[in-house]
Amino acid sequence: MSAPTRSGSSPSRESTTVTTLRQQNRAAALQFILQERETTRAALAHRCGLSAASAANITAELIEDGLVAEVGSVASRGGRPISLLAPRADGAYAIGVDVGERGVAVELFDLSLTMVDREFRGGRQEESPDDIHRDLIEAVAALRARNAERWPRVLGIGLGLPGVVETDGAGEHVLYAQSLGWAPFPIPRDLDPELPVFAENGAKTQARAELWYGAARGIDHAVIALLGRGVGLGVISGGELAHGAFSGAGEWGHTKIRYGGELCRCGQRGCVEAYLGADAILNSWRTRGGHFEGSGWQAIGALLRESDAVSQSVVAEITEALGAALGSIVNLTNPQRVVVGGWVGMRLMEKHQDRIAEAVRRNCLERFGVQFDLVPATFGGDTVALGSALMPITALIATPRNQLFAT
Repeated sequence: MSAPTRSGSSPSRESTTVTTLRQQNRAAALQFILQERETTRAALAHRCGLSAASAANITAELIEDGLVAEVGSVASRGGRPISLLAPRADGAYAIGVDVGERGVAVELFDLSLTMVDREFRGGRQEESPDDIHRDLIEAVAALRARNAERWPRVLGIGLGLPGVVETDGAGEHVLYAQSLGWAPFPIPRDLDPELPVFAENGAKTQARAELWYGAARGIDHAVIALLGRGVGLGVISGGELAHGAFSGAGEWGHTKIRYGGELCRCGQRGCVEAYLGADAILNSWRTRGGHFEGSGWQAIGALLRESDAVSQSVVAEITEALGAALGSIVNLTNPQRVVVGGWVGMRLMEKHQDRIAEAVRRNCLERFGVQFDLVPATFGGDTVALGSALMPITALIATPRNQLFAT
């Protein structure tokens, strides 16, 4: 007769627990290697809380699965050289997309998160959701045609979108782009016949990229602001990206900076975006007599280069508005770091980082003001696409070994 089993710990439950723990350890190890880009088994064991034997076993599995490779060695203190581990670049691929109101940038990344191909669709005019849908299908098809040998190991398509992306109980995504005047738009699943589609707000995908590889890496509590034509925010709390009850948390651009203030694209008044979005900034300059071409990177750069009184007053107002808006966020979230990115944000930080930091500290509680640092984003224009590609990569990390694609 077999020994009695303790209450609540049947053999099947113990087996399930062991399997779950093994998968969790594997996922943690793979994510660590992807984020480090080059590491050792000893560092992996230390950072992931694994025994040397477990780290060795997991590494052997990941190498066998074609996701990790030994890429060289470093000298040890008297023993054999220590092998270096890195993501195997051709082990898997992911598509990341920056969806804007004027077109789409669709980028193919390898497992080292290096961009290997890119396709753009769209133009200078604002597009409808149907136009965007067509652009996406055409761009993905063009990438597929040029990368036929890679395609069997493409994990999926991640979309970084301009608006609130809600996820319902069935896992379906709907885009609410009120500022663009679009009706609620179900996220299309037909971009490629074989690839799953993931979707999230573009500011959150930027925040994920900065959390994994950039200015927020290793920071448990941070806010990452995106300033472009729209204004968004990613909040990092406890090392994780905050989503809220329905995945829409972080719509900082439509919090109010001035009661009854300037009209925003969303139809309300006094929003942060009505003062700090690119169109709002350039309209303010134009109404005061500013002369410039276009409405993008070059135009904002022209404003920041000018030294006349009108231009300087516009820049001063932008700085104060950004300081007030971020100061409120500092009071709400008490971050260790404030990261400013997006193409408008990067332009401002190039010229006025210290001035912005001082404005933020004047607009938050004194105690909180000495607890954060303010830095520019690590990544430039490709940040949203890179962060979007991390969605299918994250799904790979969570996939049990027996469900991986054939190697």
